[in-house]
Amino acid sequence: MSTVQAAIITFGLLFVIVPILGWFVRSFGMYAIVKEGTRHVYVLFGSVVGVLEEPGLHLLWLEMGWRAILVNWFGQRHVLDMRMDQEYLRSAPVNSEEGAPMGIGVWYEMYISDPVAYLFRNNDPRGSLRANVSNSTVRCLSNMPLAEMLETRHVMSRAVRGEVSPKSSEWGYLLGSVYIRKVHFRDEGMIRQIEEKVVNRLRQVTSAIRQDGANQVSIIRSTAESQAAVEFARAAAMRPQIVGEALNEIAKDPEIATALFEVLEAENLLRSSPDLTLIPSGGSGLAALLAAEKTARVAGAKASKGAAPARDQGSS
Repeated sequence: MSTVQAAIITFGLLFVIVPILGWFVRSFGMYAIVKEGTRHVYVLFGSVVGVLEEPGLHLLWLEMGWRAILVNWFGQRHVLDMRMDQEYLRSAPVNSEEGAPMGIGVWYEMYISDPVAYLFRNNDPRGSLRANVSNSTVRCLSNMPLAEMLETRHVMSRAVRGEVSPKSSEWGYLLGSVYIRKVHFRDEGMIRQIEEKVVNRLRQVTSAIRQDGANQVSIIRSTAESQAAVEFARAAAMRPQIVGEALNEIAKDPEIATALFEVLEAENLLRSSPDLTLIPSGGSGLAALLAAEKTARVAGAKASKGAAPARDQGSS
């Protein structure tokens, strides 16, 4: 036999004949495979004949006897998912004690605890549980004070779970964790009013903080100016005393006093920006001429200033 023929025969056995043979054997109830997290419920002629709970390979003729041959042909097999499921119920209508229309968002978990009760006690266990959670939320959380409704979510979650769990256990569909996820206002006008109040309050707080800061700055500035004025006045009062004491010390030595006053006089002359005329030594006559010229120039300037008003009066 060639390699190609062996491969074709192996392919046919593994992918064609073996699945067909497995389906034929399962159809006559020889065995069943239960996957992890599932349950198999077998019903024959309106009665439950077997429930497979453990995952793995099960021989049905050992579990159900002779009924295993008929259950796949004349009965039903229900495969149930036993894993935890979650659902979120949005905006259940609730009124607070003050009459504010509120919406409650409830997140809850559920799982199948009794497969037989889940199948035959209630036609729609999931929908019934959803309605039960909604009704319990409205019944337990209505007429609560608004402050408690906005703050004590853990207490509200426990109250809703305690109200729902006894009823849901009868359907084989247990309620797990319950958490009040969201509490909000349902009236748009009320939401806008609350927003306006919050904005106005923030503005008031901001202006109060700003005014308080300005007052603190004014107090600090006035205190600093007052202290500076006191120090400047003290310095101005002490200056004559300090200068007098220094002059007394300088006057004890005539040479130093003379030199000091000459320096001060020279500084005053330089500070006033005078017109200086340098005369060589021995030029006493030149000095007299310059002095006379300057005197005449000053007299002419005064005369011109006095004549101008006189001409103005004559013309008028």
